[in-house]
Amino acid sequence: MKLAMKKRTIMYSVIYAVVFATIFTFLNSCDSADNPSDGMNDRYVLMDNQKDPTISYNIWFKVGSQDDPKGKEGLAYVTAQMLTEGGAGGKTLAEIGDELYPIAAGYGAKVDKEMTVIRGRTHTDNTALYEGILVSAITSPNFAQEDFDRIINNTTSSIEKDLRYSSDEELGKAVLYGEIFEGTGYGHLTMGSVSGLKSITLQDVKDFYNKYYNKNNYVLGMAGNIGDRYDDLAKTLDEQLSEGKENIPGELNPAMPQGMNVTIVDKDASATAISMGFPINITRADKDYYALDLFRSWFGEHRNQSSHLYGVIREKRGINYGDYAYIETFLNGGSLSMPDPNNPRRSQIFEIWIRPVQPEHRHFALRAALRELQSVIENGMTEEQFNSTKQFLNKYALNYAPDASTRLGYQVDSRFYGVEDDGDYITYYRNMLANLTIEDVNNAIKNNLNYGNIHIVAVTKDAEAYKDMLVNNTESPIAYASEKEQDILDEDKEISSFQLDIKPENVEIIPVDEFFK
Repeated sequence: MKLAMKKRTIMYSVIYAVVFATIFTFLNSCDSADNPSDGMNDRYVLMDNQKDPTISYNIWFKVGSQDDPKGKEGLAYVTAQMLTEGGAGGKTLAEIGDELYPIAAGYGAKVDKEMTVIRGRTHTDNTALYEGILVSAITSPNFAQEDFDRIINNTTSSIEKDLRYSSDEELGKAVLYGEIFEGTGYGHLTMGSVSGLKSITLQDVKDFYNKYYNKNNYVLGMAGNIGDRYDDLAKTLDEQLSEGKENIPGELNPAMPQGMNVTIVDKDASATAISMGFPINITRADKDYYALDLFRSWFGEHRNQSSHLYGVIREKRGINYGDYAYIETFLNGGSLSMPDPNNPRRSQIFEIWIRPVQPEHRHFALRAALRELQSVIENGMTEEQFNSTKQFLNKYALNYAPDASTRLGYQVDSRFYGVEDDGDYITYYRNMLANLTIEDVNNAIKNNLNYGNIHIVAVTKDAEAYKDMLVNNTESPIAYASEKEQDILDEDKEISSFQLDIKPENVEIIPVDEFFK
């Protein structure tokens, strides 16, 4: 077993060495362009690299699902989809596809709470053709009824069928965000609600587009062999977009939960998915962000076997696939290994994600995670944990932006947060890590995290039985199919009786069909 582990470690080291060498070569070949000096610096995010044969586009409109009118949740999402999944300039979506197919190019929209980006990429040989199609999609959407009906139906189906019934993990995370941000613009799904989608009309989409897709409400991001094309593209967009105002969002003050609050999603599921967390006011603009991110990586790096929670719950006990932690939004975590940029938010959450466990292990797994969180808050990270994680992250961070398009996405996010990173967020991030001390990290943990005031969401069957276990602190012993070391068995006894202060009135059981209506 030890020999196999050693071989695996050597294999991973070789793979990482190759990946890092490739990414280093890529990063060293990239030079950020000077921003234009014509007074429009705040309108551009530019990353010029004359060696890149492609151009990546990231056009940020300052609008998101927080701007959905009450009762029409999903309007921001549907509007963006109408631009990129509908016809434009009098051409149908199929006709646009026929034009893009020969040049192997495309574009799409990403909508989040605060931001909508239109993203795409093309070879420099096809720039004129591609930009003509892209500009047409943004400035001259057909707003055809058949496109609208298709997008509404697909989005509604994604909520009713996919989210509710196909992925308990994503369901639990969505419910958690809804609980934490209840009563704020973040409180509903980015895709909207079923009733909200059904109430949206094509005229609503046109009105929303006219209000937010204007020449004073976007930032143009370009990366690659861009030369001086940005001025021409911005001029064309300005000429074809309407007059309007920059969208300034209102206040966002999510309430910190008082005590342990539990939402049990009652569903006939074969396993139990658990997500838990609370709001934090730390973003990339704050020094504490980088201290907390080092802690996060040690505690629960996404889909990484080196993290602490993974070792405690998965590696030692083998009761689920993985256990992770986050200090900012990580969308589509079930399918992505690395975070996708362009979902920056003024308010983030600290989150622990326990991937599905068998129902008999759900109480034990929850206790194990909260016990580890309490321990690190009270005792801090050790010098060895700090140093090894710092060294790991310094290299691992290069995986976050392996191509020009992703790097551009990070730069747009830096503009959102007001981070002055000299055009290279990943280098900035690594420099911030390099300057951290263990005191910085442990102080950030104590000042920003807690284990007693937290929202817990569990997607599980036999909801009433689980509630009884939680509020009564029923012991949750664990049995193994194979022999375990004595130190693990001794620790199991402590975990199985770890006290959770969950009051009956703070536990809510809701049938899965009731969510996102």
